Amino acid sequence: MGNITKRGSRDLVADSATLLEESLVTALHSRLYDAIIKEDCDTIKTLLRNQPVNQPLTILASSSSHRLLSQQTQPIFPIHLATEYRKPRSLLCLLQHGADPEVRDGQGLTPLHLILLNWPVTSTTWNKPSTRIQKVLMDIQRNTILCLHILCGHGAQVNARVDNRNKDSPLHLAITYGTYSVLSILAQNGAQVNAINEYSMTPLHMAADILNKNMIQTLIACGANVNCAVSSTGQTALKLAVSTASSKAGRLLAAGVGCIRLLLNHGAQVDAQDHEGQTALHEACFGGREVIINLLLEFKANVNILTRNGESPIYMYLQNRSNIRDVTLLARLLDRTYPLRLSNKQGILPSGIMMPEFHLLRKTLIKLSKKPLTLEAICKRTIRNVYGEKYKSYLKTRLPPKLWNSIYGIYDFTSLLK
Repeated sequence: MGNITKRGSRDLVADSATLLEESLVTALHSRLYDAIIKEDCDTIKTLLRNQPVNQPLTILASSSSHRLLSQQTQPIFPIHLATEYRKPRSLLCLLQHGADPEVRDGQGLTPLHLILLNWPVTSTTWNKPSTRIQKVLMDIQRNTILCLHILCGHGAQVNARVDNRNKDSPLHLAITYGTYSVLSILAQNGAQVNAINEYSMTPLHMAADILNKNMIQTLIACGANVNCAVSSTGQTALKLAVSTASSKAGRLLAAGVGCIRLLLNHGAQVDAQDHEGQTALHEACFGGREVIINLLLEFKANVNILTRNGESPIYMYLQNRSNIRDVTLLARLLDRTYPLRLSNKQGILPSGIMMPEFHLLRKTLIKLSKKPLTLEAICKRTIRNVYGEKYKSYLKTRLPPKLWNSIYGIYDFTSLLK
């Protein structure tokens, strides 16, 4: 019995020592946590003498040393803490004392990834803050940008990918969570502007898909390839932008025209085909948004190009019942289309004109498709398509009136379709 008592006493002493040691570690971690949040660099330097800078802080969920601690249930590296809460002075202090800018947390995120994922949603544009809220927002924005510069200046890998299924690079994350100013900072520090993620999308593909003109402009200025295609689909940035701009949401918000023109002005191939053989004009015609169609035609989009299934842009236009009611736009497309192919390789007509309400129109279009044009008519149509409305007035001053009237006195498809 005496031996048991002595052994129990020794165990009790050992347990007490262990608890005391754990209590001291917890207190140390809590103090370092507080110092990082408060950006108390003197205290950080002192505490790092007893706490390895690249060792996670373990904070009890019930700790009350800081109001943020109650939310902390997982170990967190000091550098991640400073980054997540946008504490530039603490971040710089940690890096100067050996913090690893490439250390990853349990989710496979580096400090650079973390700052991009927590980028401020609100972008401030005030020259001088006039309210307390504006001042707070400007401070958050400024501190976040400063943290990004500090990380880049201390060796953070700007091309390190996230360990998740998307395999996003920092530039991809910046598109999703950041602002266009982030892109130039990353690019200036060596980020690969044409890097692809798991879905073979470059940052420019992503920016075009969400119709962010500022991001598109910044990426192009940083050397993005405007004609790079997504390997799985063959879609270019132009095709993605046209698809989004031609959707119901794009039409409702009147979005995307500036993005599409920007891409075209910087060399985007207007007739680039995806793996199905569709071009941007096929996409625009299916959506039926006139301003997008006219913009692509302005850049000489080919109205007669066919998909792998033998579908022309006008075929796509006639697929959508709501498009067909715009007879003016339909007439403009008909004037540029020759030969008029109404069916695809399987001999199937567009679903839109198969509706009973378009019975007469269907008969008219079938008749037009079977009526060949004369060589003279084809030449006149070609001249109109090449010079378009832009040079119509100019040609009128250069051509004999009879010839000009012969070229531009075209057949009125609009009256035929009504």
